[in-house]
Amino acid sequence: MKQSKLFGKTIYEVPKDEVSKNAQLLIRGGFVDKLMAGVYYYLPLGKRVLSKIENIVREEMNAIGGQEILMSALQKKEDWQTTGRWDIDVMMKVQTNLDKEFGLGWTHEEAVTPLAKKYVRSYKDFPFSLYQIQTKFRNEKRAKSGILRGREFVMKDLYSFHTSEESLDEFYLQAKDAYSKVFKRVGLGDKTYFTYASGGDFSKYSHEFQTLTDAGEDNIHICDKCGIAINEEVVEELDGKCPECGSSDLHVEKAVEVGNIFKLKNRFTDPFNFKFLDSDGKEKTVMMGCYGIGPSRLMGTVVEILSDEKGVVWPKEIAPYQIHLVSLGNSDEVKNKAEEIYNDLQQQKVEVLFDDRGESAGVKLKDSDLIGIPLRVVVSAKTLGQDGVEIKKRSEEGFEIIKLGDLQHYLKNFI
Repeated sequence: MKQSKLFGKTIYEVPKDEVSKNAQLLIRGGFVDKLMAGVYYYLPLGKRVLSKIENIVREEMNAIGGQEILMSALQKKEDWQTTGRWDIDVMMKVQTNLDKEFGLGWTHEEAVTPLAKKYVRSYKDFPFSLYQIQTKFRNEKRAKSGILRGREFVMKDLYSFHTSEESLDEFYLQAKDAYSKVFKRVGLGDKTYFTYASGGDFSKYSHEFQTLTDAGEDNIHICDKCGIAINEEVVEELDGKCPECGSSDLHVEKAVEVGNIFKLKNRFTDPFNFKFLDSDGKEKTVMMGCYGIGPSRLMGTVVEILSDEKGVVWPKEIAPYQIHLVSLGNSDEVKNKAEEIYNDLQQQKVEVLFDDRGESAGVKLKDSDLIGIPLRVVVSAKTLGQDGVEIKKRSEEGFEIIKLGDLQHYLKNFI
């Protein structure tokens, strides 16, 4: 992609109505544009990042047997009344010209349960799991943390269905491991903790995945012995002890919830009378679990944590492009060599953003730091005088000159 043609431009002024670092950097870098509090447009750079995160989540859900579907954001009032959740505060509602009222989905238990009931009946059909990656809507009163807490956001919600609690427990552990792989792949693995939290209406405890950041709204108590965390809301209930090893050596950190898993059991299957026939032909209750990750929130969390005073520092697996090729100077020699390198990378299917604009060197390098692509390749009269290009990793200080003949090998090893 040539930067001169890229839709969305960098800006240097910090948006006055944004207090969160993720929103400031994403807007300044041309990744998102704010429509209103808690609602953002994803521009080409931002959409590329979001899509890569979604694909990582998709791969890990597929690996544990999840089957992807896509349900409607419009929710039937009757289904939510069946479970007693129609009047919950976070539900956004819309009125049609037929005087019929619908909800905008903020979660989809009320949609997926009757859907599953429609298609399965025998114990032979279990276990199975369905997931979607879809836009959700919440009547959020605290939409002030950029894409960490939005009124409209992208969510992956997976629902598993089982003939027994033992089967549910087995899948629950698989989902836990899959989530850990997701957070590792997006660059948050070493800062994300498996966290005990309140189970609410569903069970005694649920589990969250909390990532350490000062931008978080939760306090978690981390066990110094085994690394398990406890959300502050349940610490007293556990007598200040780790539920895994029993240690009282806990320390408090600020964190943001980036995922959660619940054992729903029969909370939603009973209201919809969703049962199955066992091997003896007897009706039994279907057990459920639900598992949520917000790709858009993950994107914002990465920016909060993996950034510096210059801009974002994207991990390679979710960066909008792998290489930022920057041409400095107006000589034909520089322009032609940069164009030649760009065409070679394109032919090799390397993801490259080529800054071919007629801006000054200062502007280009500043923009490159702000956008945060993992590797910068600079072509200038100075580098060509040394028969090479300047290479700089965004995550490191300093640079090196790589000979033009060695560039292809270097980039292959980097990518």
